[in-house]
This record gives sequence, C-alpha cells and structure tokens, in this order.
Amino acid sequence: MQSYLEIENGVVPSVCSLDCPDQCGLLLHKRDGKIVKIEGDPEHPVTKGSICNKVRHMSERIYDQNRITTPLKRVGQKGDGKFVPISWTEAIETITDHWKTLISEVGPESILPYSFYANMGKLSSKGMDRRFFNRLGSSQLDRTICSVAGEVGYNYTMGGRYGTDPEEMTETKLFILWGINAVSTNMHQMMIAQKARKNGAKIVVIDVHKNQTGRMADWFIPIIPGTDGALALGIMHILYEENMVNQSFLEDYTIGYEALQDHVKNYTPQMVSTITGIPVEDIYSLARMYGTTSPSMIRIGNGPQHHDNGGMIVRTIACLPALTGQWEVTGGGALKSNADYLTHNIAALEHPNLLKQPPRRFNMNRLGDALLEEKEPIRSLYVYNSNPALVAPDANKVREGLARTDLFMVVHDLFLTDTAKFADIVLPATSAFENTDFYTSFWHHYIHIQEPVIPPFEDSKSNPDVFRLLAQGMGFEEPSFRDDDQEMMKQALSNLTNPHLSEVTYESLKEKRFMKASGTNTILHNLQTPSGKIELYSKQMELDGYPALPTYIPIIQDSDYPLLYVPTANHNFLNTIFSNNEKHIKMEKEPKLFMNLHDAELRGIEDKDLVRIWNDRGECEMTVSVGEHVLPGVVVSLGLWADQTGEKRLVNALTPNRVADMGGGATFFSGRVEVSVSHSNDEES
Repeated sequence: MQSYLEIENGVVPSVCSLDCPDQCGLLLHKRDGKIVKIEGDPEHPVTKGSICNKVRHMSERIYDQNRITTPLKRVGQKGDGKFVPISWTEAIETITDHWKTLISEVGPESILPYSFYANMGKLSSKGMDRRFFNRLGSSQLDRTICSVAGEVGYNYTMGGRYGTDPEEMTETKLFILWGINAVSTNMHQMMIAQKARKNGAKIVVIDVHKNQTGRMADWFIPIIPGTDGALALGIMHILYEENMVNQSFLEDYTIGYEALQDHVKNYTPQMVSTITGIPVEDIYSLARMYGTTSPSMIRIGNGPQHHDNGGMIVRTIACLPALTGQWEVTGGGALKSNADYLTHNIAALEHPNLLKQPPRRFNMNRLGDALLEEKEPIRSLYVYNSNPALVAPDANKVREGLARTDLFMVVHDLFLTDTAKFADIVLPATSAFENTDFYTSFWHHYIHIQEPVIPPFEDSKSNPDVFRLLAQGMGFEEPSFRDDDQEMMKQALSNLTNPHLSEVTYESLKEKRFMKASGTNTILHNLQTPSGKIELYSKQMELDGYPALPTYIPIIQDSDYPLLYVPTANHNFLNTIFSNNEKHIKMEKEPKLFMNLHDAELRGIEDKDLVRIWNDRGECEMTVSVGEHVLPGVVVSLGLWADQTGEKRLVNALTPNRVADMGGGATFFSGRVEVSVSHSNDEES
C-alpha cells in the first residue's frame, strides 16, 4: 500500500490532534506534496464531515512563516526572545551535558518535565517522553490542569470515566448542557442536540455566561459560579418530594438512596435559590422537566470542576441520572468523559518499570511555586505540548520563575511562544500531520490511527524522536529507547486488559483507520465502584476524608475583591493554539470582558470601555461588554491571548493556583477581582 507521504496529489484520511472531545475524522487534500485543504471525513460515524474553523484553517498553521525551522540557542536576556540557530547535534549535547552536570551535583530530581495535550496523540503526549523521564529519575509532573477534579468526583459515583454514547443521543428528549459551551468546545454534541430538537427534544443550558450555546438553548439558566452542586441537590430534593424518582432502579442499581433522600431534605428550593441566584420557580420547573422527561442526558462540562469544590460538584451532578433511572434508557444518562472505554496498555507504552524509586512530584497548577522553591529548587525545566507562561494559573509568579537566570530551560514547540522566549534552548516540533500516532476520544467511542501525511517541516522533529536522541545523549542503553513509532503503537495495543478494545490491534486499526470500542452499552453491569453499584453514598469518599453523601461546599473567598472572575474559552482559539494566527485573531477581534449592567453602573463603566481588571496577583485590560450576559457579581472573559507589546492581556495573572478539592485540579474559576475604567489611553496621550 502506498504511504500517504508518497501521494503528491490527492486526498488522504487523517484525524484531528487537538485537545477537544470531538476528535474529528479528517480528509486532507494534497497538491504538489503539500496540504492545501482540510475538510471533515463524511464517513466518520460521529463527526460525519463537519469540522470547526480551527481545524479548517490548520494548514495555515502548518506552513506559517513563523514556525521554528531549526534548533535555537538564547543570546539575549530571558524573555527577550533573542536566539541564534544551532545544529541538532549541538542542541542535544548542550542539553544532555547540562543534565549530566546537574545529576552529578544535585541529583536528577532537579529536572522537571512540563507538558500537557497540545497534541493528543498517545505517542506524542505520553510515550517515549514518559520512558525517558522515568529512566532519568527526574521529578514528575501531576498533569491536573484540566479535567481531573471532575473525573475523580464522577468516579466516586460511577466507578470510572464511562457515560452515554453520543451515537445514542439521537433518542434523547432532554439535553442539559451543564457548564459547557458546546458550540465552541464540543460542536458535534450541539449538532446532535439540535438534530434531536427537530424530533421534539429540548435543550437546557446551565452556565455562568450566556455564551453562544446559551443563546441557542430552549432555556438558558444563569448560575452563580461554584454553586452548581447546590442546584443539583435542590433538584434531588424536588424529585424525592414529588415522587419523581425511579424506585425500582434505585433498589437494583444504587446504594445510599434512602440516606440521600433524608439528606437532601435540607436543600430546599428557597435555600438553593439564595445560593445559586436561580429563582425558586425555575428550580421547580427544571426539576419537574428533568423528572418527567425521558430519555434525558446531562453533558457535564469543564466549567463546574474548575472551582475549589469542583470534584464534589461533578460527583453531585453525576448522581442525578440514577434518581430517574436514566441509565437504563437509550439516550439517557450523563457524560463527563468516555475515556476509560478506550484505555490502551499504558505500562507497555510508558515503561514505569524504568523508575528506580518513587520520584518527587509537582502539581502543574503550582508551577510558579515549584520554580520559586528555595529548598531543593528545580534547576532545569523541559517544556513540550504546553505553553505555561500563558496557560498556568498565577502567571506572574510562573514568569518570575521562568526568568530565573539559574534555571536551564528547554522548550520543544512549533512556534516561539511566550514560554519559549524564556528558554535557553528551543527545539522545532513537528505538527501532528507529520507524525505517526494513535488517538482516543474522551467523548465518543472511537480510536483512530494517524499516519504521516507530509514530511517534517524543515528541521523539526517529533516528541518521540527528540526523546530518542536525548536518551542516546544520556547514554541510556535500554532496548525500549530504540523502539520506533510503529513498535510503540503495537505495544500500546497489545496485551490489553480493557475488554472494550478486545478487537483492536495495530494491524486492524491500520487497515480500518478508526474502530469503535465494543460493549459500551453495558455500563450498569460493569460498574467499577467498590460496591459494583452507582454510589449515591460512598464509603470510599468517607475513607478519603470527604462527605459520603453529595454535599454543597462553598468555594473559598480568597480576598475581599467583590467580583467572581471566570476566564473561559473563546470560539476561535484552543487554549493558546491559534492565538498567534492573524486570521483567528481577526475573527476574535479583541479580548473581551462581560459584565452585568448593575455592576457597570456602580463603577461608571459603559459598554465598549477599555477596563482594567485586577487583584493582588496581577492585572490585565480588556474591552467590556455590558449587559445581562452574566449575573451581578460575576465577570467573564474569553480566551487566552498571546502577549503583544504594550498590551496587558495575561488573564491568568489573575487566577489562583490553589488546587481543587479532588485530584489536585485547577481552580481557575474561583478567583475574585475588581474592575474599573482603564486610564492606559490617557497615560499614552
């Protein structure tokens, strides 16, 4: 079979690599060996040929004139972005010589990797890199910045990352999109809901901001940030009070339903209204709609979990489908993540056996603290698949740490990002379409293979290739560092203990391009909780120091600043990816802050004013949109914007680096700020 690399002109299949639940099937059009057009693959069973603008314009990112083409060495001050080209040989020797010196002087735990999922490929994000740092004996990173708090909370209730199959949602009659701007971050979920609406389904959106998804809903319910758990408990109160629970389901498939019934008597609609800002009559209407509509499905987004109480919020919401028996109805239930249906052979890919002793660990949400630690400090940072100078919370503290003159820093990326400007060595990275890899969705139930479509751009290299070179430079002789990408993929898809991938092998995946996990409609008979049932009462939570029953716990008020600040995603960026692309910047126009009219009038702020947002951690400036998009006492911004000279756009300068109640998750949405009219223009004039 002809490789995709050999096809100069034609159309070849691929898959989207972005950190997005949809993981779309793609068709790449090639002309003279280059990708000239990207469109959706109509044969994909879930995404069916539809893709977002971010992916549609991906070829511009691949061939961007600002891509790094060769390794670079810093010649200016950290943060200035002044570099000179060097060879790969010099780059690898510089890195490994420095690390060998550090290891001999202070030990390998002085070195810390920092990465996330700018590329969701398993080889690119958690393959040879894990082998390398395990063997090196470096400090290890807890990658908890995104979904872990909610996953831990959901798992206490359901036993794993299992939820409703999107392909069954055509049967759903009520969609509750809870804390997710699906139009921008899970577009096919919204498309499925809209299609079902033509057959009578209703779409309810619960969120802190009336975003694009909220504007397209049949009913938008604004809520005070961090109070979602109270709303879920109030719904339970009404379901029990008005006999809308499915008693036979509760008896057969749950534990703790009687204790829960007694517990939620405390969460009266009147009390819940005071907590959430939702009128009492709306709480009753929502509970009755949920209790009398079947199938109903709750799509739990990332929003609720990015609070101090995020794990408990998701644990609480996850109890709702059991009360009405939605798990035994096609198209019913809930979906936080479906990732566990597609778990590969992690040990075979990552080789934890290379670790000689338990490593020192750092939570990625507290990178600033880690870099500024005076006792046994981090002396070298290796960054890939991430841009912590923009994405990490308490960003001014992070940048202070990155600017340390005694910190030897390496960044592997496609572009000279805000983080890369602090590096000593910058390495050019390949794009996903230049790699061999495989991908698993955390929303639908499909696994995909990615074969290289174009050769590496200029002198760029993939993550696995760079770590092979680093292993060679460090003198590592283990055979696992000589495995090529195909062999690593075979290992990851062999000797699987996951029954849902029993039919998947490297060979079958290569032949079919994408395959669906099997047996995904048996969730009630394979619950992985300690009891084997849905745990409305969790003894394990009690042992772990949490309330055994779902409980509302307020977020921490970390200061006297009056406004809760929620920095959400925008439509045309994905975290910081595309934030340096002129087309996407023009589509987004400018950083924007949404503010309630009441709060604006109190501060003498008018619509479209340039405003200053600040707290003790930092400040930034945005154009304000005044109206009823958010409740009083709440402000919401959109997107992570790359720095530009003279403009204050660093929204994560405002966010706390506290960790959430479960899993060490991020608390981006539990910070507080003040807002005033900016005088920057006055100062300039």
